[in-house]
Amino acid sequence: MRIGELAKLSGLTASRIRFYEAAGLILAVERQSNGYRDYPPEAVWILEIIASAQSAGFSLDQIRHLLPLGSGNWQHDELLDALKRKVAEIEDMQKRLKQNKAHLLAAIRNIENRPEDMTCSARTKWVLDRLREEGAVVPARDKTRRRAAS
Repeated sequence: MRIGELAKLSGLTASRIRFYEAAGLILAVERQSNGYRDYPPEAVWILEIIASAQSAGFSLDQIRHLLPLGSGNWQHDELLDALKRKVAEIEDMQKRLKQNKAHLLAAIRNIENRPEDMTCSARTKWVLDRLREEGAVVPARDKTRRRAAS
Protein backbone atom coordinates (compact mmCIF):
# COMPACT_ATOMS: atom_id res chain seq x y z
CA MET A 1 0.00 0.00 0.00
CA ARG A 2 1.14 3.53 -0.68
CA ILE A 3 1.95 6.01 2.05
CA GLY A 4 -1.26 7.99 1.53
CA GLU A 5 -3.40 4.94 2.16
CA LEU A 6 -1.24 3.95 5.13
CA ALA A 7 -1.62 7.45 6.54
CA LYS A 8 -5.39 7.28 6.17
CA LEU A 9 -5.63 3.82 7.79
CA SER A 10 -3.25 4.65 10.65
CA GLY A 11 -4.46 8.18 11.31
CA LEU A 12 -0.89 9.49 11.03
CA THR A 13 0.50 11.97 8.56
CA ALA A 14 2.74 10.80 5.75
CA SER A 15 5.57 12.89 7.19
CA ARG A 16 5.20 11.13 10.57
CA ILE A 17 5.32 7.74 8.83
CA ARG A 18 8.47 8.76 6.95
CA PHE A 19 9.95 9.97 10.27
CA TYR A 20 9.25 6.59 11.91
CA GLU A 21 10.79 4.85 8.93
CA ALA A 22 13.91 7.05 9.09
CA ALA A 23 14.12 6.38 12.85
CA GLY A 24 14.09 2.64 12.20
CA LEU A 25 10.74 2.00 13.88
CA ILE A 26 9.13 0.59 10.80
CA LEU A 27 10.94 -1.33 8.13
CA ALA A 28 12.24 0.81 5.33
CA VAL A 29 10.54 -0.11 2.11
CA GLU A 30 12.17 0.15 -1.23
CA ARG A 31 10.72 2.42 -3.81
CA GLN A 32 9.11 0.89 -6.83
CA SER A 33 10.19 1.89 -10.33
CA ASN A 34 7.55 4.65 -10.26
CA GLY A 35 9.13 6.09 -7.07
CA TYR A 36 6.32 5.08 -4.72
CA ARG A 37 6.89 3.21 -1.49
CA ASP A 38 4.86 0.04 -1.05
CA TYR A 39 4.14 -0.75 2.61
CA PRO A 40 3.03 -4.18 3.80
CA PRO A 41 -0.38 -4.55 5.55
CA GLU A 42 1.25 -5.10 8.98
CA ALA A 43 2.65 -1.55 8.82
CA VAL A 44 -0.79 -0.32 9.95
CA TRP A 45 -0.75 -2.17 13.28
CA ILE A 46 2.93 -1.41 13.86
CA LEU A 47 2.15 2.31 13.46
CA GLU A 48 -0.83 1.98 15.82
CA ILE A 49 1.43 0.34 18.41
CA ILE A 50 4.05 3.07 18.01
CA ALA A 51 1.48 5.87 18.37
CA SER A 52 -0.14 4.19 21.39
CA ALA A 53 3.23 3.62 23.05
CA GLN A 54 4.19 7.26 22.51
CA SER A 55 0.86 8.36 24.02
CA ALA A 56 1.63 6.16 27.04
CA GLY A 57 4.93 7.98 27.54
CA PHE A 58 7.42 5.62 25.92
CA SER A 59 10.33 7.25 24.11
CA LEU A 60 11.06 6.30 20.53
CA ASP A 61 14.20 4.50 21.67
CA GLN A 62 12.19 2.46 24.19
CA ILE A 63 9.62 1.66 21.52
CA ARG A 64 12.33 0.57 19.09
CA HIS A 65 13.55 -2.02 21.60
CA LEU A 66 10.05 -3.33 22.30
CA LEU A 67 8.83 -3.84 18.76
CA PRO A 68 8.99 -7.36 17.36
CA LEU A 69 12.14 -8.31 15.53
CA GLY A 70 10.07 -9.65 12.67
CA SER A 71 6.46 -10.34 11.96
CA GLY A 72 5.07 -11.89 15.14
CA ASN A 73 8.40 -12.29 16.97
CA TRP A 74 7.49 -10.36 20.12
CA GLN A 75 9.83 -10.49 23.08
CA HIS A 76 7.02 -11.03 25.59
CA ASP A 77 9.06 -10.94 28.80
CA GLU A 78 10.81 -7.71 27.85
CA LEU A 79 7.52 -6.18 26.74
CA LEU A 80 5.78 -7.08 30.02
CA ASP A 81 8.71 -5.75 32.06
CA ALA A 82 8.68 -2.47 30.13
CA LEU A 83 4.92 -2.09 30.54
CA LYS A 84 5.13 -2.76 34.28
CA ARG A 85 8.00 -0.24 34.62
CA LYS A 86 5.95 2.37 32.77
CA VAL A 87 2.98 1.77 35.10
CA ALA A 88 5.31 2.24 38.10
CA GLU A 89 6.67 5.47 36.57
CA ILE A 90 3.14 6.76 36.07
CA GLU A 91 2.23 5.89 39.68
CA ASP A 92 5.32 7.76 40.93
CA MET A 93 4.42 10.73 38.76
CA GLN A 94 0.83 10.69 40.06
CA LYS A 95 2.15 10.69 43.62
CA ARG A 96 4.43 13.67 42.89
CA LEU A 97 1.60 15.52 41.15
CA LYS A 98 -0.70 14.92 44.11
CA GLN A 99 1.96 16.32 46.46
CA ASN A 100 2.57 19.29 44.16
CA LYS A 101 -1.15 20.01 44.05
CA ALA A 102 -1.41 19.84 47.84
CA HIS A 103 1.54 22.24 48.18
CA LEU A 104 0.03 24.69 45.71
CA LEU A 105 -3.35 24.56 47.45
CA ALA A 106 -1.60 25.19 50.77
CA ALA A 107 0.20 28.19 49.27
CA ILE A 108 -3.08 29.58 47.91
CA ARG A 109 -4.84 29.06 51.25
CA ASN A 110 -2.04 30.73 53.21
CA ILE A 111 -1.72 33.64 50.82
CA GLU A 112 -5.47 34.24 50.91
CA ASN A 113 -5.51 34.06 54.73
CA ARG A 114 -2.38 36.09 55.51
CA PRO A 115 -2.74 38.94 58.04
CA GLU A 116 -3.38 42.29 56.43
CA ASP A 117 -1.84 44.34 59.24
CA MET A 118 1.76 43.35 58.39
CA THR A 119 4.26 44.78 55.95
CA CYS A 120 4.62 43.00 52.63
CA SER A 121 7.91 41.33 53.64
CA ALA A 122 6.46 40.28 57.02
CA ARG A 123 3.41 38.77 55.28
CA THR A 124 5.73 36.88 52.92
CA LYS A 125 7.67 35.50 55.90
CA TRP A 126 4.39 34.61 57.64
CA VAL A 127 3.17 32.68 54.57
CA LEU A 128 6.50 30.87 54.17
CA ASP A 129 6.55 29.96 57.87
CA ARG A 130 3.05 28.43 57.54
CA LEU A 131 4.09 26.53 54.42
CA ARG A 132 7.21 25.17 56.17
CA GLU A 133 5.08 24.04 59.12
CA GLU A 134 2.77 22.21 56.71
CA GLY A 135 5.70 20.69 54.84
CA ALA A 136 4.73 22.49 51.63
CA VAL A 137 8.07 24.32 51.44
CA VAL A 138 11.38 22.66 52.09
CA PRO A 139 14.06 25.07 53.36
CA ALA A 140 16.90 25.52 50.87
CA ARG A 141 19.47 23.92 53.19
CA ASP A 142 17.28 20.74 53.39
CA LYS A 143 17.02 20.59 49.58
CA THR A 144 20.81 20.70 49.32
CA ARG A 145 21.13 17.87 51.84
CA ARG A 146 18.50 15.80 50.02
CA ARG A 147 20.32 16.19 46.69
CA ALA A 148 23.63 15.23 48.27
CA ALA A 149 22.05 12.13 49.83
CA SER A 150 20.55 11.00 46.51
